[in-house]
Amino acid sequence: MDAIKLVIPSEEYLDQVWAYRQECQDANSSMDGCGPLRHAESAEQWLAATASCLNPATVPEGRVQATQFLAVRESDGRVVAMIQIRHYFNEYLEKYAGHIGYSVRPIERRKGYAKETLRLALPFCKEIGLDRVLISCEPNNPGSRRTILANGGVYECTVHEPNEDIDLERYWITL
Repeated sequence: MDAIKLVIPSEEYLDQVWAYRQECQDANSSMDGCGPLRHAESAEQWLAATASCLNPATVPEGRVQATQFLAVRESDGRVVAMIQIRHYFNEYLEKYAGHIGYSVRPIERRKGYAKETLRLALPFCKEIGLDRVLISCEPNNPGSRRTILANGGVYECTVHEPNEDIDLERYWITL
């Protein structure tokens, strides 16, 4: 795995973000940790939506303050993963999704990028005042489970999310 860095999304990366979206759609892959990318009509709309979640005064109803990061490979500037840090819970996040969502571009999976992206994001979580973070994953996603465990995750329980009809394993990482 090449070195990566976390960056706040900007116009510089919009073409790559849109290509990331298309690659995930083509692979029928989830876009966890990408904010509203799945439903965005353009990369510019997605960028505006992620920016609105940064400021508590502009967070859309039903959402929480969140910081979106792109994991960018240093050697070539390619976006290889995305991670979103939610600063606090609403009812849904507290029960199911947690503080952090992440995904890796399908062509870049199984190279260690998820583990490194999460590792790089944890100091930011501490900076915003979190003492521990909740992360969930589906039981049939051993890669995500390994990523969480490699970063200090401790299993709490498995819950059923009725709207999506899926089970989610809940893990806590103490910062």
